Amino acid sequence: MIYNLEQIMALIPHRYPMLLIDGVIELEKGRRLRAVKNVTANEPFFQGHFPGKPIMPGVLILEAMAQASCVLAAGGMAESNTGGLYLLTGIKDAKFKRPVVPGDQLLLDAVFERSKRNYAIFSATASVGDEVAATATLSCVQK
Repeated sequence: MIYNLEQIMALIPHRYPMLLIDGVIELEKGRRLRAVKNVTANEPFFQGHFPGKPIMPGVLILEAMAQASCVLAAGGMAESNTGGLYLLTGIKDAKFKRPVVPGDQLLLDAVFERSKRNYAIFSATASVGDEVAATATLSCVQK
């Protein structure tokens, strides 16, 4: 594991229940990152989404992809990071292709596309095994 849970929490401010990344398993500094989220039946959102048919909400899949992008920006874009808070500023072309359910291991791929000053754009994909669950283009700003 390249970044474990403690190292991720040192890079981004998210904490349970909003921290949606369990580890980073691949990293090419300045280019791409692969993170993992182990989806378990005891996630708080499954109580209401949906009783008897638990499905991870699409907005939380997008949030997990955004967190992976921010970890890439915070820890993988340069040898020394200036710190700061990364805020999601945009979501384009989001598509959902398969449901994510308890027991799935969500693979989160973030690829750096371009930046200008403190603004960056990433392409992101969430997959379960070889199946794509969601894709989007995400932008964030460093505050």
